[in-house]
Amino acid sequence: MIYAERAVRNTGIFDRDAEALADLGSKQSACAEIAGIKPTKQVDLILKRMLDVLGAGFGILVLAPLLILIAIAIRIESKGNPLFSQIRWGKDCTKIRVYKFRSMHFDKCDATGVQQTVVGDPRITRVGAFLRKTNLDELPQLFNVVCGDMSLVGPRCHAINMLAAGMLYEELVPQYHKRHVVRPGLTGLAQMRGLRGPTDKAFKARARLYSDLYYIENFSFTFDLKILALTVWSELTNSKGF
Repeated sequence: MIYAERAVRNTGIFDRDAEALADLGSKQSACAEIAGIKPTKQVDLILKRMLDVLGAGFGILVLAPLLILIAIAIRIESKGNPLFSQIRWGKDCTKIRVYKFRSMHFDKCDATGVQQTVVGDPRITRVGAFLRKTNLDELPQLFNVVCGDMSLVGPRCHAINMLAAGMLYEELVPQYHKRHVVRPGLTGLAQMRGLRGPTDKAFKARARLYSDLYYIENFSFTFDLKILALTVWSELTNSKGF
């Protein structure tokens, strides 16, 4: 990778695109180093996957009318696809396409995930503000769960180049990619603990990552059930989306 970068520099065409490719290559190498790490509780993993398929599938069927109404409301307020997709880290550091309801004006969406949403973000539509407040914008990820890219519970999936306190996550916490030994989740321990919102401070990002690592180290099917139950309770009593 170093020699390739030097060769590009010597040609005089080294630019942001080449730098981004080199950057992505180093990230994939880091992922490869931990790709073999697997949770050992096989029975719990089977039960977890069964819950994912049955729970997400049932959710899609029950919420189908609501999903359609949300898509219509988004389309009425602003032009463009009511769905927004983004490439994020998946299990074993694979890259997956994750879906959400679009909460921003179509031409203002950031597919890279570098520009994080902030309170009062002018890019957010009125319908989008409601969806984010209630976390209904995350509902399309039920399809990601059924397809096997995500789980109902796990570390929240991050965009490839997502920053925390102005730094890449892997630079902020060296153990960052250990959170990718399991499928990313629709919710997780960090969210259950109320660790949400912009990661403009390093301690906020570290708190989330350490929660993710704690979840992986202490994973069990009953732990997933607890996180799901407390997440529902938290959403009903004190939703913190914005």
